[in-house]
Amino acid sequence: MYTDDIPKQDLIVTPVSTLVFDEQINLMVSWAKQKQSRMVCVANVHMLVEAWQNNQFASVLKQADLVTPDGMPLVWMLKLLGHKQAQRVAGMDIFQTVCQQAAIAQTSIFLLGSSPEVLDKISQRLKSQFPTIKIAGTESPPFRPLAPTVDMDMVNTINESGAGVLFVALGCPKQELWMNQHKDKIQAVMIGVGGVFPVYAGILKETPKFMQNLGLEWLFRLCQEPKRLWKRYATTIPIFIWLMLKQIVFSSEKQIKS
Repeated sequence: MYTDDIPKQDLIVTPVSTLVFDEQINLMVSWAKQKQSRMVCVANVHMLVEAWQNNQFASVLKQADLVTPDGMPLVWMLKLLGHKQAQRVAGMDIFQTVCQQAAIAQTSIFLLGSSPEVLDKISQRLKSQFPTIKIAGTESPPFRPLAPTVDMDMVNTINESGAGVLFVALGCPKQELWMNQHKDKIQAVMIGVGGVFPVYAGILKETPKFMQNLGLEWLFRLCQEPKRLWKRYATTIPIFIWLMLKQIVFSSEKQIKS
């Protein structure tokens, strides 16, 4: 399946895939086996609002090979727009399922982002959970922009590792911009997994499933990191609700007229 063949629905200004979970995972794993340079973005409310506010970022998401619906509000929005089969394709589920499939296929992975301590904890847990997994390498880049020569060295390290999957955890929108800049340079499927690393490493707690299903993951995360997240949620959630209702009402009116 080519990127243009992937069924999508524009949510506000971002084209989000309407494929079910297994189909999206199969695409990522298939690309990884072939070491194709692909870009996968895992979209939530914050990302959609960020794209609406920033044309450059919106353009980056439109150039992605696959944009998955992470948060339940996106899934509800897809269903209300007629895509009844829509399923949540969240970062943690992507990370664990792709790692499981990569271990079976003997396709190696590379971890980029976070601290050396977190990367070490992730590596240990992965080897315990998936004994046959091949971790081609890990990299903890500095927060500052990299000099061109340093960046090229990192690209060479990733490519020479032979990894088919590169998990990128630099936070939104930094990781999406980074993946866009390295498209066709890195011969692997780049998957932006945001806050997955500290959760999988056990630094932060994972949101209980019932809260995820109710679309309350933001509340659980806010309780864990109030200083970092309160402003983001206070500004993005009301904007998202307004834009979501606006699109759904417009879509309904359009259907009635037709």
